[in-house]
Amino acid sequence: MEHKQKKRAQLGWIMYDWANSAFVTTITAAVLPVYFSNVAAAHLPAHVRTAYWGYTTTIALLIVALLGPILGAMADFSGAKKRFLTIFALIGSAGAALLFFVTEGDWLMASIFYIIGNVGFASANVFYDSLLPHVAGEDERDMVSSKGYAYGYLGGGLLLAINLAMIMLAPDGETTALMSRLSFLSVAVWWLIFTIPLWKYVQEPVRRILKGEEHFNPVQASFSRLAHTFSEIRKFKELFKFIVAFWLYNNGIGTIIVMATIYGTELQFSEITTIGTLLMVQFVGIPFSLLFGKLAEKLGTKRSIFVSLGIYTVIAIAGYFMYKEIHFWILGFGVAIVQGGSQALSRSLFSRMLPPSKSAEFYSFFSVSEKVAGTMGPLLFGVVSSIMGGSRVSIVSLIIFFILGGYLLTRVDENEGMRVAKEEEERFIQASAAEATS
Repeated sequence: MEHKQKKRAQLGWIMYDWANSAFVTTITAAVLPVYFSNVAAAHLPAHVRTAYWGYTTTIALLIVALLGPILGAMADFSGAKKRFLTIFALIGSAGAALLFFVTEGDWLMASIFYIIGNVGFASANVFYDSLLPHVAGEDERDMVSSKGYAYGYLGGGLLLAINLAMIMLAPDGETTALMSRLSFLSVAVWWLIFTIPLWKYVQEPVRRILKGEEHFNPVQASFSRLAHTFSEIRKFKELFKFIVAFWLYNNGIGTIIVMATIYGTELQFSEITTIGTLLMVQFVGIPFSLLFGKLAEKLGTKRSIFVSLGIYTVIAIAGYFMYKEIHFWILGFGVAIVQGGSQALSRSLFSRMLPPSKSAEFYSFFSVSEKVAGTMGPLLFGVVSSIMGGSRVSIVSLIIFFILGGYLLTRVDENEGMRVAKEEEERFIQASAAEATS
């Protein structure tokens, strides 16, 4: 790939983070949790609303966890990573658009449409992440991945700012609800428009199929490849060790992201504080995402992740003692420092320990670990909230995930993982029949 074409491909890849981050900011993190609590589920007790939101998130992520590995293996076999991304981006944007029709008392409808949107968003991300090894070399991945998160913060933050302006400037409650619904529709439009650079500049990676797979259909091939991968888990010992570590510490990260706004609403913080803090996180997170990319060049990727986990541990403990709105702003600033960097570096570290020809399959396992983490965290948060009648204990309990995940990360030998990945890629190429995607 010549230099100019490679840079365009990287820009197209990065811009997808700009595109789909609108779903995270407006729908997952900011507007929908408040709209769910204050409108769609307004007739339910406060702690029940929090629990139902946790259960809704759990269902969506479980669906992705079950489908992810099969879809990933199918995409690798079919040479259709970009095509699968397109299909699920369309599903996700459709779910976002359907939320426009949710009104007072429609908590079940809100849950169903959010599940559709989240399944599309998370599934598309499997194929998006799997394209990283194909658009960036090993020495570029920390920075390209970090730029993706930085652009995601900026794009998601800009649309959130526009949507918040519409909502805050509404003259009455009825108009405010309409503006919230229009914000869900805006996510669908934004997502599709800014996916165009990826469609235009990122090429479908070369299709590689093993000899003997020529007459398989995609479903047969996916199960065959998954069985083969599971049979060789010992070979990818460091990679799967990292997946478990990521599963553990991302439990805490994912729960903080998903439950922060509704937790603030439960504490009766104003919408200006809960949503304004999330908007601040978007823009403060831009330079810190890039800074973590630079930090990884100095300290190494693993050590930089350890720094982020230490800060997250402090945030979870401090969340237990949060009583004033200024505390929410301060903790939000802390999250902004580490959120993008921790996830960008986890993504790039994982990419170094997998064979590129099987990137969708392996990123599906990465995604499953992320989604299972996403199910367990909100589920625990919801259950503890229901038992305790409030969420303070739920937030402080998250430190166990950061401690255990950080410990297991110390046991991961990155260099050994890279060596095994290179050997497997060479073996796979030698044993495969290569075809250019038509």
